[in-house]
Amino acid sequence: MSPDEAQWRIQMTDKKTQGKKNRRSGAVFELKVRKDLESKGWIVDKWSNNVEFGYYDGCPLKFISREWKDLTLKNGKHYPGPCGRLIPAKRKYNPFNKALSIGVGFPDFIAFKKNLLAKRLMKSKGVDEFAEKTSYEVIGVESKSNGYLDKTEKEKCKWLLDNHIFSKVLIASKGKKRGEIIYTEYRKV
Repeated sequence: MSPDEAQWRIQMTDKKTQGKKNRRSGAVFELKVRKDLESKGWIVDKWSNNVEFGYYDGCPLKFISREWKDLTLKNGKHYPGPCGRLIPAKRKYNPFNKALSIGVGFPDFIAFKKNLLAKRLMKSKGVDEFAEKTSYEVIGVESKSNGYLDKTEKEKCKWLLDNHIFSKVLIASKGKKRGEIIYTEYRKV
């Protein structure tokens, strides 16, 4: 074995172990975010849907899905009217662990709780029968250790907010102090 090949093998094993550590720490951070939201009174569940981007080719029933980067610019031209739709997230199977991971959608969590202010306003206006049904706030929560979303994730957030799936989308990130979680609201640009 040549010295270059030995160095390459060491680098590859380092990247594999680093990838395993990153996935593990990401899963631990997601669990911390979920427990933190539950402690604040939110009812939290794993979001098992995803946004798929594409375009309709002539017929309104023929949806052709594409990656967002392929929709925005292809051969120097833009697709006319790219759109999105909500689909069930694909499940991932790991043959080594013989495990099926469910709920790998975007965002990570759906959280809701009673909105007492809206309930009080509706009761003050005399709409008692609808106050119980319409007084929930529904948000999406994406947990990112560094707090940054890539371009596709930003477009998915924008689509979810434009189509009124969530009232707001929060991005949970690690704070400067140990164990601190910072929630920032995604703002459409």
